[in-house]
Amino acid sequence: MKKIFFMVVGLMLSLSILAQNATTPEAKAPVAKKATFTKATFKSTRLINRQTTEMMSKGNMQFMIAHHFSYFWNKDLGSDFGQKFRQNAANLFGLNSGIANTYLSFDYSPTNWGNIGIAAAGRTRYEGFAKFKLMRQQTGAKNYPVTIGWYSMASIATAAKEPGEFVSNRWGFVHQLMIARKFSNYLSLQLTPTIVHLNLVPYGSNNSNNILSLGIGARYKVNSKKAVNFEYSRQFNMYKNVMDKNGNILQYNPDLISIGLELNTGGHVFEFFLSNTTASSAIDQLVKNTSAIKDGQFAFGFHLNRAFQIKHKKE
Repeated sequence: MKKIFFMVVGLMLSLSILAQNATTPEAKAPVAKKATFTKATFKSTRLINRQTTEMMSKGNMQFMIAHHFSYFWNKDLGSDFGQKFRQNAANLFGLNSGIANTYLSFDYSPTNWGNIGIAAAGRTRYEGFAKFKLMRQQTGAKNYPVTIGWYSMASIATAAKEPGEFVSNRWGFVHQLMIARKFSNYLSLQLTPTIVHLNLVPYGSNNSNNILSLGIGARYKVNSKKAVNFEYSRQFNMYKNVMDKNGNILQYNPDLISIGLELNTGGHVFEFFLSNTTASSAIDQLVKNTSAIKDGQFAFGFHLNRAFQIKHKKE
């Protein structure tokens, strides 16, 4: 009996061990991690002058307006400091000088990863653009350290046509790869390699149809309502001793610097900024900037946007 008892106990223990071994992989199998996506790397679809990786959610439309005024301090107004100060003060430091370039745009997101839009970009320019989100910063099931987006824009000037001019010569294109990372709840950075293509450039040893630049943008969140934004872009070619269509030699400024104060009012995102450009078109800003930093040629500007839900979610 003892032998039978011990045999039964041994068999039961063996079966118990086998059963535990069979169920242990399931018990210890790792639980599938959920993807945690980074939200609000930037608060707006534009940081200051450049696009960000952000876009409206599916079914939403955005209206944006931006104003670029004249120089905060125009050194050519007057012969001495007192006269210059009086004249610049009379111009309200560029805000009341009679010079303002306006940018108006509408964009719509048919999906959460794609956005299309049109814009009146000042100086008779009109633009059409598309933005795509290629990868999103996330942790969990997959770890992606950055958000990657792509932006393409086509621009055409619609001023009076000159004799013998081809319409195709008026087109310009901007292509940008946007690589952004939200490092904390306060700090976000973005790197933006850019190529601008102009269909027509005058003949010259330094002229090129393709102009390369690299931009960096930063946003520092002060509190839930305020943030400080910064942009810097460097143009790599076609800015020194460039010949225009009349044979004149031009010198462009390859450095574009902007700093802005962002205010979130809940329904709107408003930003007041200072930048060494008075142009509202991205092409003029990136490849035809004549404002010199060394001369203090900075101008005030502001932009605001408002989103509207076009397609309501089904209940």
